Amino acid sequence: MPLSDHEQRLLEQMERALYAEDPKFVSSLRGTDLRSHYRRRALASAVGFLLGVALLMTGVVSTIWIVGILGFVLMLASALFAVTSWRKVSGSAEPVRSNVTPLKGRSKGRPKGPKRGMTERFEDRWRRRREEGR
Repeated sequence: MPLSDHEQRLLEQMERALYAEDPKFVSSLRGTDLRSHYRRRALASAVGFLLGVALLMTGVVSTIWIVGILGFVLMLASALFAVTSWRKVSGSAEPVRSNVTPLKGRSKGRPKGPKRGMTERFEDRWRRRREEGR
């Protein structure tokens, strides 16, 4: 949601006041680029994934199963870390929605519109049950 003109002016005024008060702090904040930070995280997770593959193969070849399990866990953790970092770099943090249409008859009694969360559905059911019981 974009800021209104008034909010934008207030934000600029606060930025100017902060810069006047502590210019060293502001310059240190401006120096950090989040994209480069997340790229470094993705690169580190790729290295961790390769290390996990090496541990997994070592565990398989040497028949020391705990080393193989640790390698597999490291691979999974690195892959998860890489995916979350890459989503933040590319700006696609929102979940991907498919274009699959629901089957006929499944939307019986459901309101048309945006998809609601599970807790909202439970709350609606609870309210309906309480109203029907009275």
